[in-house]
Amino acid sequence: MSEQSPVKSVSSALAFDFGRRRIGVAAGSGLLKSGEPVGVIEIADEVARFHRIATLINEWRPDLLVVGRPVHPDGKPHEMTLACERFARQLQARFGLAVVLVDERYSSVAAQAELSDSGQYPDVAHKRAGRTPSGNRKTAQRGGAKSSIDALAAAIILRQYWSELDSTP
Repeated sequence: MSEQSPVKSVSSALAFDFGRRRIGVAAGSGLLKSGEPVGVIEIADEVARFHRIATLINEWRPDLLVVGRPVHPDGKPHEMTLACERFARQLQARFGLAVVLVDERYSSVAAQAELSDSGQYPDVAHKRAGRTPSGNRKTAQRGGAKSSIDALAAAIILRQYWSELDSTP
C-alpha cells in the first residue's frame, strides 16, 4: 500500500470514499483519466461489505484500488484516518491488488458543490434552513442525496489520483 501508484500504466481502477456507514465507489480508466460514480455500499456487516466489494472487483476487473485518506485540514491524521488505512490494508490483503491512498481533504465538499451546481443537491443556505429548495423540511442529507455525494466523492478521489499521477516525474 502506498501514497503513490506502483505503476504508471494502470488501465482501470476502482476508488473508495470510505465511511463507517457508507462507502462511495467509483470506477475509471487510466487512458481517459476518468472517474465516474458507481454507487454506494451501505452494508454494516464487514463480511457482507467485503463480499459486495468482491462482486464489484469481479465486475470491473481493476488493476488498482484507490482509497481516499481523510486527514485534518493541516494534514494531520485523525480517528477516521486510521480506520481508512485499516480498510486499505484489508483490501490489499483480501484481493491482492495494489492499493493507493490519496489525500481526500474536501472531496465530499467538492462533490456537494458539483451536485449543487448541477441542481441535484440543495445549496448550503437551504440546508442551514432545514429545507430543500422546494421548501420540503426533509433534510437534503437523507437518502439519495447523501449517497450521491459519497459516490461522487469517490470519483473525485479517483480523478485526483490520475491528476497527481500525471504530475509525478
